[in-house]
Formats: sequence, structure tokens, C-alpha cells
Amino acid sequence: MVALKLRKVGNSVGLVLPAEALARMRAGLGDTVHLTETVGGVRLSPYDPEFEAQMEAARKVMRKRRNVLRELAK
Repeated sequence: MVALKLRKVGNSVGLVLPAEALARMRAGLGDTVHLTETVGGVRLSPYDPEFEAQMEAARKVMRKRRNVLRELAK
């Protein structure tokens, strides 16, 4: 666990992430990260949970309608 200090950035508050944390998240300068609430607290991730839910729905449709999609791709 790493303790991070909140800092004033203009009229807002910012959080500086160590390079090791960014490397583990595969995130960098200019990337968007998402803060989501979990049962155990909060989670910081470069992946958008809403987009992942949409992709899972799309995967289900693609599995179910695989033959139709193959015919449309011709």
C-alpha cells in the first residue's frame, strides 16, 4: 500500500500517482482513469466499467447471432 497526499491544483484538489502505479495500470499522461465505488471502498482503473458492460452485452449478441453476423459480413 502506498500513501498518497492530496494537493491543491488551482481551485481543485489533485492526486499525484507514483510512476509504478501508473505502470501497473498501464496509464500515462493524458489518459482517463475511472474512480468507482466498491463494497471495500473505491477503485481507480483506466477501464470504464460502463463501457465494459456494453461490450459484454455486445459479446452475448455476437455469440448468439454468430451465423447471422457471418452472413452479413459477406
